[in-house]
Amino acid sequence: MEIIPLLLLILVCAALLLGYPVALTLAGISIIFSLICIPFGIFDPAIFKSIPLRIFGIMNNITLLAVPLFIFMGTILERSGIAAKMLENMALAFKNIRGGLSISIILVGALLAASTGIVGATVVTMGLMSLPVLIKQGYKKDFSSGLVASTGTLGQIIPPSIALVLLGDVMSNAYQRAQNNMGIFSQKTVTVGDLFIGALLPGVLICVSYLIYTIYKNSKNPEIEFKPDDNPPLKSDLLKTLAMPLLLIIMVLGSIIAGIATPTEAAAIGAMGAMIIATINGKLTLGFLKESSERTAIVTTMIFTILIGASIFSLVFRGVGGDNLIELIFNSLPGGAYAALIFVLFVVFLLGFILDFIEICYVIVPLVAPPLLMMGFDPVWLAILLAINLQTSFLTPPFGFSLFYLRGVASESIQTSDIYKGVMPFILIQLLILIIVLIFPSIVLFAL
Repeated sequence: MEIIPLLLLILVCAALLLGYPVALTLAGISIIFSLICIPFGIFDPAIFKSIPLRIFGIMNNITLLAVPLFIFMGTILERSGIAAKMLENMALAFKNIRGGLSISIILVGALLAASTGIVGATVVTMGLMSLPVLIKQGYKKDFSSGLVASTGTLGQIIPPSIALVLLGDVMSNAYQRAQNNMGIFSQKTVTVGDLFIGALLPGVLICVSYLIYTIYKNSKNPEIEFKPDDNPPLKSDLLKTLAMPLLLIIMVLGSIIAGIATPTEAAAIGAMGAMIIATINGKLTLGFLKESSERTAIVTTMIFTILIGASIFSLVFRGVGGDNLIELIFNSLPGGAYAALIFVLFVVFLLGFILDFIEICYVIVPLVAPPLLMMGFDPVWLAILLAINLQTSFLTPPFGFSLFYLRGVASESIQTSDIYKGVMPFILIQLLILIIVLIFPSIVLFAL
């Protein structure tokens, strides 16, 4: 009977590869598959009664309210021109250092990631602003492409991140389910704020590793245009540019870490702060606000529709015996709990080639997280491992989504092979950080 849920999973993945809409594929194939199984006694139709409750639970989830608020915050900041100003001033600040522009891109990218939390927005913004300048100043095409694409993925791990918000919701439910299965009724909880705290140090490690590699790479490239300037930019100009986004980040993350606000409340603070920044920059017009709101609504609708489709898939998958399949796979793996964990990370890494992080969060993670948590793994540590893994899969050729984003804004002079070649060192860096976090859980758990 274990072949039945496996067949459902294969059908869903095949339909997604063919390009059918994600939400409709998840829900549609699951329902059709269940209807075929009913006459054979494989699926209980009474399970369908749970679908309205599941949909209501998603729409009524206070934690998920942070998603549209963070998207709105990121959209406002992206369109307000603050990124262009930060990059310009940061580049001037590092002008007297060989490869200073690339260093400034990493630092600005990290700030944008912490401000917007949206990978696609960061990659597109940085690609349009910095990629032509990098090529003009003598940076190699492959390195420039890899730098921009990789820096954009920092929005996956650096809080506040949409991926961490979604993972926090999924991991919370999985943790409760694991404790119920173990007969623990005095249950512990895991929050999005815990994931934000846990992701801070791994995010810093990835940024520092990027900087070290970039400095080393540029020191070996004499073709880079290097014209030291005895007149550096005024510190006041640099501080003025960085102060507002830094203050916003501190307010959002600080309020969560200090326990003053929930992630949803902090997201509301961030949205209001982004509007204030746009007002100061003279961008907050009625048309600007309308366009930002429409974009937020479109992205939010897409995410929540996928969540509903994934919820229906999960319900049907369990109804046809999917839990037994997962248990069988884990029990048949040699090497115990850590072998199961490494196997899951490898599978998620591969699925990241073809599936978006939202689909993985709400289709795959709810299936594999409870058994892993029942083996004694910490939920926050597990979530951060998955987040770093998914961040890496954003860059992996040929289907990494960050590569698609960059390909869409890069000039024709940059070949797809240049992008693929350029991201390889950064993929290795992220895999190295993943291994380090896997070996040393305290990197994630030290502040919890």
